[in-house]
Amino acid sequence: MFEEYDVIVVGAGHAGCEAAVSAAKMGSKVMLVTMNMQTIAQMSCNPAMGGVAKGQIVREIDAMGGYSGIVSDRSMIQFRMLNKSKGPAVWSPRTQNDRMLFAQVWRNMLEETNNIDFFQDMVKSLIIKNGKAVGVITGIGVEIKAKAVVLTNGTFLNGLIHIGEKQFGGGRIGEKAATGITEQLIDLGFESGRMKTGTPPRIDGRSLNYDRMEIQHGDEDIVGFSFKETEKPKIQKPCYITHTSTEVHNILKTGFEKSPMFAGRIQGLGPRYCPSIEDKINRFADKETHQLFVEPEGWDTVEIYVNGFSTSLPEEVQFKALRKIVGFENCKMFRPGYAIEYDYFPPTQLDLSLETKLIKNLFFAGQINGTTGYEEAACQGLIAGVNAHRAVNDFERVVLKRSDAYIGVLIDDLVNKGTDEPYRMFTSRAEFRILLRQDNADLRLTELSHSLGFAEDERLEKVLAKKKNKADIVAFLKTEAVMSSEINQVLIDNGSSPLSQNTKLFNLINRPQIDMNILRKGISKLDSFLNNYDKETIEQAEIFVKYEGYIAKELEMVEKVSRLESVKLNPDFDYRAIGALSFEGKDKLSKAKPTTLGQASRISGVKPADISILLVYLGR
Repeated sequence: MFEEYDVIVVGAGHAGCEAAVSAAKMGSKVMLVTMNMQTIAQMSCNPAMGGVAKGQIVREIDAMGGYSGIVSDRSMIQFRMLNKSKGPAVWSPRTQNDRMLFAQVWRNMLEETNNIDFFQDMVKSLIIKNGKAVGVITGIGVEIKAKAVVLTNGTFLNGLIHIGEKQFGGGRIGEKAATGITEQLIDLGFESGRMKTGTPPRIDGRSLNYDRMEIQHGDEDIVGFSFKETEKPKIQKPCYITHTSTEVHNILKTGFEKSPMFAGRIQGLGPRYCPSIEDKINRFADKETHQLFVEPEGWDTVEIYVNGFSTSLPEEVQFKALRKIVGFENCKMFRPGYAIEYDYFPPTQLDLSLETKLIKNLFFAGQINGTTGYEEAACQGLIAGVNAHRAVNDFERVVLKRSDAYIGVLIDDLVNKGTDEPYRMFTSRAEFRILLRQDNADLRLTELSHSLGFAEDERLEKVLAKKKNKADIVAFLKTEAVMSSEINQVLIDNGSSPLSQNTKLFNLINRPQIDMNILRKGISKLDSFLNNYDKETIEQAEIFVKYEGYIAKELEMVEKVSRLESVKLNPDFDYRAIGALSFEGKDKLSKAKPTTLGQASRISGVKPADISILLVYLGR
């Protein structure tokens, strides 16, 4: 029925879509198998992309040549750059999106991408020969052969939905669960576990009183995610903020005895940083109120997403509590919130390429690895797709380091530390976050992506021009001086001390009260010079100047870390033969099979003393 493919991608969520695109754009013939062609790139939970650290990931995906940033820009209904009052290391773009338009744009872009075929069915098992993945078998018995397989099953593996005391199988509300794969993988020697996530009720926006809520507008300056030129909306939809109360909490507590979480019917751990409303009430008993974000689901729908009210309590308790929230007094509920349990496979069973250690040419990406969030899933899908293509062609796998990208931090954390709760990315997880800013993702990753055959020539040309222009601006600031008489009044007006002598523009930019826009107003030659450059490049240059010292320190740290990364280890090295290693170190190293000393140093349970012993043993 089918020809043999290079890569089969199982699942068409955020991970699966990016995996299919990356492998196909690099030249692989790809089959994307999904249970439902109508739910490709479905935003199962919040219709939003980005946010703190997640926005950096979306920009990195875009810089690598993936589609998530472009799709988000084309379907946004509101844009905000978070943390602008703080340093640029934590500035994070976020879009509120039209749920249906997001999925439509993704599907259109997939269909316009050469080398991608589609088939609608559940995959019930893998075809394994000689320890290698060579295809899949679908629910109706169709065999599809390939040279590599990427599993991106999301929450569908033996998914179980909970609403109060009710429970039923499903990968999403209204969609059946996927069965067979977990059992086969366990038979092959994989370890599995259970995780839980949840979603809030959806509300009829026509029944809400927005006048009683705090309005939240988008930014006037829409930056967006993609480094390509994408069309931005001319108007934006507002979001709103309201709060729970003691009365709301007391009503919710009446359902606690029927809560699947508190009654022990849910075995999997939920996301610590995105808890359900009942979990927040229980864990933060001293708080009388919790913030809720009232977010529209799209341009042409009245459906509302109640961000912060994820719950699996009985539907009648949800409804009763909702009607006590300010602005929700007459609300109508489209559907209740629910929790979902699903199978995942601890990611310590993967290499840093996201290829499984047990089965060659088999890759895992997304929630199957224990992560939560569209962005975390999408970036894993991109890397899995890249490496599936490279596996098929017997090329060395691509591994992003922690100093390269948040994507590298995420995968390194998963593989070396594992996770027993849904993993979510934060800026605090990245030790080199001044280097890994959202504004410079293209400078960091486009050249690599182009060398892999992923990013297009025009993207590379744009990045090279941007690097040159940035360097030109910095050189101008370092060489051009300004007279004190010319600038002192501007400095005084902005709370900065006046100059006693002429000084270089570079030194003025370093002042905390002064930025490029302020100097442009007072120094005509600077304004004339900068008129030749775009806003994004000017901002890049300014950040570099202001944080030059910090950037230099982080680069020095990267250099130190890279020395450990340069010490290669044989994956089959017998650590148990080194008597001086700790027992835990021997066990963890033997199981993880690190390929470098740097990777070994980040494995949970491996002590600094173990690394020192290995250095001595290796003659370093």
